[in-house]
Amino acid sequence: MKSNYNEFYNRRSILQSKIGDGIAIIFNAEKVTRNRDCHFKFRSDSYFHYLSGFPESDSVLFVVGGNKPFSVLFCHQKEKEKEIWDGFIYGPMEAKEKFLIDEAHPLEKINEIAVKLIANRKKIFSLSTNTLKQQGLINQWIDYNKQQKRSGIQTPEMVVDLASILDPMRVVKSSYEIELMQKSADIASEAHIQGMRSTFPGKNEYQVEGEILNHFVQNGAGDPAYQSIVAGGKNACTLHYIANNQKMVSGDLLLVDAGCEFELYASDITRTYPINGKFTPAQKDIYEMVLLAQKKAIEEAKSENLFNAPHKAALSVIIDGLIDLKLCSGSRDEIEEKETYKDFFMHRTSHWLGLDVHDAGEYVDADGQSIKLIDGNVLTIEPGCYIKSNPKIPKEFWGIGVRIEDDVLINKNNPVVLTEKAPKEISDLEMIVGKKND
Repeated sequence: MKSNYNEFYNRRSILQSKIGDGIAIIFNAEKVTRNRDCHFKFRSDSYFHYLSGFPESDSVLFVVGGNKPFSVLFCHQKEKEKEIWDGFIYGPMEAKEKFLIDEAHPLEKINEIAVKLIANRKKIFSLSTNTLKQQGLINQWIDYNKQQKRSGIQTPEMVVDLASILDPMRVVKSSYEIELMQKSADIASEAHIQGMRSTFPGKNEYQVEGEILNHFVQNGAGDPAYQSIVAGGKNACTLHYIANNQKMVSGDLLLVDAGCEFELYASDITRTYPINGKFTPAQKDIYEMVLLAQKKAIEEAKSENLFNAPHKAALSVIIDGLIDLKLCSGSRDEIEEKETYKDFFMHRTSHWLGLDVHDAGEYVDADGQSIKLIDGNVLTIEPGCYIKSNPKIPKEFWGIGVRIEDDVLINKNNPVVLTEKAPKEISDLEMIVGKKND
């Protein structure tokens, strides 16, 4: 899938219209040392990528507003000798042309040019998540300009958090972004099916993880969107279990939470199924409760509904289910008020999804009230139920952990489940788990 450079150009134009005569400064990530002289695989900062699409480390983007808006990129010089070792480098000239940037310069010139760019601008917009090194550079440029006061140079009066402008932009996906997210969701859905087919008692959790990660790579999604969770039996009751190193036992459930990145856009899917391919009655009771909760939550993922509406719908079903299964005692209102349901369902139902798996965007307004969903939002719907060993609970429920998660696009009154290709009905799961491809 080809990058749409006009998409990044248009985002910069929108930003320019929102910052007045200010200037926005966005840093790309640096390469991070893994150990000694080995590095982690480089991944661009999400905000930097959102505005530029430029994929090289250490780069810095200036987006200038005012009557004559323009953008300036600072990046690595093109060096043939370095390319022999590290691969292709765009260099300023090609970066300017390909990524539709007005100006591009070598990184070595950033201090010389940056002080001129920020001079006489009232506001600098930058991210509060900048590293100390990045913030130090901005402070250095400001301090330099302060020393030039007698020359008539005005220093920016304030530094404003750029996220306050970019987050509302990022939380509404364009058709181009939705296309990328659908591709990511399709690859991840197919990977989950592969994981299901490769699940057998006696195998190790990491073997299922390996099947999933292999499918990601084989289909153009080179990186997981987050550390995969492959949790058999009671391991599923640890929400962020990532060891993935235990043997899978017949009679246990397997909870798999895994998603990929396609052109940096994340998918996020969780499926839970029996390791031996057949739900026990107790497992089935819990699974059906969570599945119904998820379906009711998805129904509430509509434009103009509050962000909290899917969670309320899921919670209502789960509280009723916990009462029916005698896992919670007391009236419905009492259980909700005292939050005793949190012994089994302790997390929220949704989060934003996009360039980050927990994507940019607010969940409440300035008054602390849940915000409204609008067309183009993409969020997860992921209720769950987790039951640890407890003498007050029937033993057949011990060690059952169920979560079912899909990625949902807000589309008026018709929520679009981007991850619908990943099976979740009991009958489908029992037909697929442990059944190798012919």
